[in-house]
Amino acid sequence: MTTHEQRPVRIGVQLAPQHAQYRTIRDAVSELEDAGVHILFNWDHFFPLSGEPDGLHFEAWTMLGAWAEQTSRVEFGTLVNCNSYRNANLQADMARTLDHISGGRFIFGTGAGWFERDYDEYGYEFGTPGSRIAALARDLPVIEDRWSKLNPPPVRKIPIMIGGGGVKKTLRIVAEHADIWHSFSSPEVLAEKLEILRTHGEAVGRDVSEIEISTEVRGSSEENAEKLFELGTTMFTIGLSGPDYDIAKVKRWLGWRDRMNG
Repeated sequence: MTTHEQRPVRIGVQLAPQHAQYRTIRDAVSELEDAGVHILFNWDHFFPLSGEPDGLHFEAWTMLGAWAEQTSRVEFGTLVNCNSYRNANLQADMARTLDHISGGRFIFGTGAGWFERDYDEYGYEFGTPGSRIAALARDLPVIEDRWSKLNPPPVRKIPIMIGGGGVKKTLRIVAEHADIWHSFSSPEVLAEKLEILRTHGEAVGRDVSEIEISTEVRGSSEENAEKLFELGTTMFTIGLSGPDYDIAKVKRWLGWRDRMNG
């Protein structure tokens, strides 16, 4: 039996914090937790990524503090944090604090960043894809080291989820640091990238079967999701956006999850 067959299928929902009043987001969080999702995510941007570019939008990390208090069962985090926006040691402390507020339910989802408007309007240096990925590789060991020094320490080993699919650099970082890899991949692409990830794992001395594979199922069929499962995916995420969050779509995938988990 492979490692992924031992893991249950999990459903995560990304509530895009755009085009909705916060009370609508808060109500969606409660309804989704009650429905039985495993993980709730927002995203780490400062402006909408779709629809009206200057529409309603809220900041990620302060929102997560409210989610930590509001919820009692679901895990939660960003899909994903932008490493560029905060000092590495600060990120570690913020994550540890959310971990304690929630009693050990925080997932540290992170990535190199990509949305240029965020950088330009908030005064961050955009750099290049290479420089942003290099910064992520530099900062993750700092974050992990800070977790070992904080008093009190995290409630649990905070899971690190890395989003991205670059085969030379990002997958190397995944092999070194990730507990979860969010792959953004079709079955065909995922099969290729998993082979590359195994190669990176061998290079760094890591059994990459330890890493949970996560993939977005937006617009995907159950047949396609089952192909992803056969390749090793066990976390399936559904993206929802304001002004109204379509909980019915999530409930259909929760039914599929229950069938997959027997």
